[in-house]
Amino acid sequence: MFWNCAEKKGYSGTAIFVKKRPVNVAPHIGIVEHDKEGRVLTAELDDFYVVNVYVPNSKRDLTRLPYRQRWDKDFLGYLKNLEKKKPVIFCGDLNVAHTEIDLANPKSNVHNHGFTPEERAGFDTIIKAGFIDTFREFEKGGGHYTWWSVMSGARKRNIGWRLDYFLISASLRPRLKKAFIRPEIEGSDHCPVGIEIK
Repeated sequence: MFWNCAEKKGYSGTAIFVKKRPVNVAPHIGIVEHDKEGRVLTAELDDFYVVNVYVPNSKRDLTRLPYRQRWDKDFLGYLKNLEKKKPVIFCGDLNVAHTEIDLANPKSNVHNHGFTPEERAGFDTIIKAGFIDTFREFEKGGGHYTWWSVMSGARKRNIGWRLDYFLISASLRPRLKKAFIRPEIEGSDHCPVGIEIK
């Protein structure tokens, strides 16, 4: 078990659980502004990196959107540096619904945190940099979400957002067997997501 906790108690944090000890584990991306919040944990395995990430929320009033945009740029730079050595798998709460089919009510949320043009453009940049949204390799339709508000029975009505992802380096695509969302597993306002690789 490996943990990366925020300096502020009860705030953000990431963890990785493995059966075999990694080659190395890094709890930072090397930028102080980002590293104090415990948002990234990287395990170097024999033939790829696994990066667990909890991307900053822009906040309801969007006061943290400029910081979020810096984060997106810096985090992508970190991933691309890793990729120079080995392929990368990264996963976690990316705090953005990438396209209109990734949330139940796109029209009414266009300028809300998690679906602003700026946040979606940040995700576009990740895709343009060569990373693959694994779930969309297998499922092109809407109605598949990973987060639901705890208000108004949103989960029962499946009024949700897809905020949690697994993305992989393009070189790993031939090894990708499956990508899935497990909405039936409760215990959080998010549900588990996963992939299987050969």
